[in-house]
Amino acid sequence: MREPVERLDDLPRRAAEADPDGVAVRTDRGDALTFGELERRVSGCAARIRSLAGGPGVVVAITSVLHPDFAVAYFGTLRAGNVVVPVNPFLRAKGLEALVAASGARLVLTTQEIAGQLGGGVPSLDIGDRALWDTEPLADVPAVGPDDVASVHFTSGTTGDPKGVRQTHRNLAVNAAQTVHAHGLDSTSVTVNHLPTYHPMHLNSALFAGAEQVLATDPDLAASLRTANEARATRYYSLPMRLSRLAVRPDLAELRLETVRAVFSGGSALPVPAARTLGDHFGIPVLQGYGLAETAPMTHCGSRTHPKDGSCGPPVPLTECRIVDLTTGKALGPGERGEIQVRGPQLMKGYLGEPDGAAVDAEGWFATGDVGQVDEDGYLFVVDRLKDVFKCDNWLVSPQEIEQVLLAHPAVADGVVVDHPDEFSGAVAVALVVTRRPEEQEALDAIAADVNSGLPYYQHIRHIRAVPEIARSGGGKVRRQDLRRLFEDLLITSE
Repeated sequence: MREPVERLDDLPRRAAEADPDGVAVRTDRGDALTFGELERRVSGCAARIRSLAGGPGVVVAITSVLHPDFAVAYFGTLRAGNVVVPVNPFLRAKGLEALVAASGARLVLTTQEIAGQLGGGVPSLDIGDRALWDTEPLADVPAVGPDDVASVHFTSGTTGDPKGVRQTHRNLAVNAAQTVHAHGLDSTSVTVNHLPTYHPMHLNSALFAGAEQVLATDPDLAASLRTANEARATRYYSLPMRLSRLAVRPDLAELRLETVRAVFSGGSALPVPAARTLGDHFGIPVLQGYGLAETAPMTHCGSRTHPKDGSCGPPVPLTECRIVDLTTGKALGPGERGEIQVRGPQLMKGYLGEPDGAAVDAEGWFATGDVGQVDEDGYLFVVDRLKDVFKCDNWLVSPQEIEQVLLAHPAVADGVVVDHPDEFSGAVAVALVVTRRPEEQEALDAIAADVNSGLPYYQHIRHIRAVPEIARSGGGKVRRQDLRRLFEDLLITSE
């Protein structure tokens, strides 16, 4: 594995020195930056960030739009010695304001549309405004150490009470090197990102390798495959829900990937039938990885040479994984199910507001909260989640956050949200409600529509059913597992 850089913003500098005229990142709409242009804009952006936010160490929130502008703002903030908070562009203004407040950000770089919706508490700037980078480079680049915080990533990515993960320069730089090794990237690689947002994992790893990135902004799956063919791409990145939909397209037999040698999926489980269908059709491995925000993010990746159905593959270099008994914490052997624990240099510094290292045990192991097993070869198979949160279209969804909006509805006396399996999205939010008046039970769809209007699409309530009461413990807690079963019964009864 190639040695990682000391500070993350060295990635664009090093790539520019190696190949200034090579294409660093471009979109399927024609926007493009060479490595040299990216580095020049990063330097100018650093000066602008310093003048606007001050620093070093000041937090800057940046909307992760799928555009080269995000790369400029991301590395420009780091070059200024400041801390990046990547922001989901699908958040409504209220959710964004809550995240900004939780992070302590002093500046928001976002789209013009979102900037217009924000209040005046924190200054904001259009991420696409050339004034952000069209200036003299920062003359005095502040010193940054490998163990200084580079980014705060919020695990919920939504409103409410998000948990901020403090990722250091070392965490992210090491994981970029680990990803390059696991994905087999080098300076001849061309990666296509068919994702709704610009994930720093793909940005950092491609720059580490000096590879060209192509951002497929058209949500249409066939269009993204055409983009990959036109770009002569070697790697194709997408989401489980998109790949699942691709696998059942009636025109799949007509679609081709001409130069791509591996498809990678991450963020949530990719159904084995979908992976098998696509792998057989395209004649290349369709692989999934595993990781968390706390691990910057990847710890495991499916093997390009020896893939196994349903597996997230072995650990990436320098990473250890073990399975422990859910009750005793004792390490288990191959084939035994328990909680997944990991350790390695990509493991976070700690959660925002907590002491360094507070989230790991005395031996440095981090408990993921997920259940899984490993086989004799060390390949990881994720079985289930211990937590109540779930993923819809790869977005992490907190039922409690939806419940806060649901319970504020004037027609709702009580209610609970749980996840329900969905063939394409992985899972969707469903609700059980107690209405204030019996006649309001007939207006359930209207209640759901009112609640959904204030939430991002992936938090939308897809099904809603009325119940006479919500069973709760003496402490007011609900047993979501019981309520999932109740919802299934109600759904069958109503069909």
